[in-house]
Amino acid sequence: MNTVRLIGAPTDVGASVRGAGMGPDALRVAGLPEVLARQGLKVVDAGNLAGPATPWRAPEGGLRHLPEVVAWNRAVYEAVDAALGAGEVPLLMGGDHCLAIGSISAVAWHARRRGQQLRVLWLDAHSDVNTEATSPSGNIHGMPVACLLGHGPAALTGWSGAPGALDADAVRFLGIRSVDAAEREAIRDLGLAVFDMRHIDEHGMRTTMLEALQDVDEATHLHVSFDLDCLDPGDAPGVGTGVRGGPTYREMQLCMEMIADTGRLASLDVVEINPALDVRNRTAEVAVELIESLFGKSTLVR
Repeated sequence: MNTVRLIGAPTDVGASVRGAGMGPDALRVAGLPEVLARQGLKVVDAGNLAGPATPWRAPEGGLRHLPEVVAWNRAVYEAVDAALGAGEVPLLMGGDHCLAIGSISAVAWHARRRGQQLRVLWLDAHSDVNTEATSPSGNIHGMPVACLLGHGPAALTGWSGAPGALDADAVRFLGIRSVDAAEREAIRDLGLAVFDMRHIDEHGMRTTMLEALQDVDEATHLHVSFDLDCLDPGDAPGVGTGVRGGPTYREMQLCMEMIADTGRLASLDVVEINPALDVRNRTAEVAVELIESLFGKSTLVR
């Protein structure tokens, strides 16, 4: 892990409210490039990708803004693919969480080509396994996991060279506390590994992370998809779909440090920061502190 490529995707095309498109620049203002450089990493800021404006139309066929979501995810796919092909660590700065479709599809293609096991840690208040048939809103930021498992619309599946970019056993969800009724059924039917807030409350973050990371080894490509609404909104108010009762700042710091301890982090999404709803860029600053831990910062040498 020598070079980190920052890839901005300034769009709220899959979201329910405006503002997530300002997330990439909020992370820059909070000092993300400088923080990573202090960790001894070479940082290449590739700037922001270009894509269509969000039209804010009503859903069509259960999907909102599908053509625009496809266009943005294609741009993300190409940028992440290029970074991985160059031996860099892509850090996608969203934007909303629909962008993980393009990001993780590119990661899955590279992992499959290299014969690596792919493990995705999905840090989120929501499970994001809705489809066009089950989503109450049609907002595609609630559907990326379903698409990555091969259960979304044809335009958003199959990008990794397989019907699903992910197998169900490749994903570990952490911090989940808001799940629609149809999603509960899908989680059960698909056999997804979900460490919800009750699990964290009962077992603690350390035990939860040991479970989530137990089979990560030197043959694993570890991808973290970090939605800032995973945190309790008291710590991260600048998100579009905040849900009370999330992990605390300290719990999330431990989560990030334990991921760093594996030495296997190879790609990262940081999404759903909404500066329009934030307080003095507080959520972006918290995100930068947590990313710093994810890339190896700790209080003591361990």
